[in-house]
Amino acid sequence: MTLLSTAQHIARDTRKDPRSHMVLIVVAATITAGAIGLVAYLLWPTWGNGAANAPSRLPVSVGGTLFNVPTSAIRRKIQRHSGPQERVDLNFTFPSLEAPELPRHMSADTVEEKVQPIDRIFLSISAHHDTLAPDVRVRTIYPRYLEQAATPIDDELAMRAFRDGSPYANEDLFTASAPGLNARCTRDGVTPGMCLSERRVDGADLTFRFPRSWLSQWRDVANAMNRLTAQLHGPQK
Repeated sequence: MTLLSTAQHIARDTRKDPRSHMVLIVVAATITAGAIGLVAYLLWPTWGNGAANAPSRLPVSVGGTLFNVPTSAIRRKIQRHSGPQERVDLNFTFPSLEAPELPRHMSADTVEEKVQPIDRIFLSISAHHDTLAPDVRVRTIYPRYLEQAATPIDDELAMRAFRDGSPYANEDLFTASAPGLNARCTRDGVTPGMCLSERRVDGADLTFRFPRSWLSQWRDVANAMNRLTAQLHGPQK
């Protein structure tokens, strides 16, 4: 009622003094601004900045097999989402096996900082679509192309070279039983040699890649791959 009385009073004054219509405009503008401010305050989001951050882990299904993947370990931005995927590419620092921080945007000033030292173990998880299992390949395919003689590296780890002219020329196969390890490695040359070790988990194949030089601590590497498999999917029976 007070607002209505004030408006009526202003209207009477306006008829007496035409210049007083400016007072009415100012009052109306003030009331409108106050109403807009009140609505904006009531509708303004109340969550903090943390709500916009990506979740620390994502449930990802590859080949119908569920993996719980650290978001910052995913190498490709397009793969950073939950749900079914054909393939996921990851990397972890070694030996801590922590997921690295998400990369910053690259610029001319930071390009040098983007060059990563070889302290990462890389892992690709892909649907196998009933192709030959990695352990079967080691038992039945690789022996056809290996040299007969095996070179012992220590009391558990052994190396056999692939024959020249074979599909795996200039590579060597390293095997151990405790802890279990099968790794096919390129030889050092212009670039350092790299190793590839595969295993199957239900509908997905896990392909680990790491520098050949790490074989000097091969037990740590083998245990790291076992730990990562358990962390991402659970202990294997």
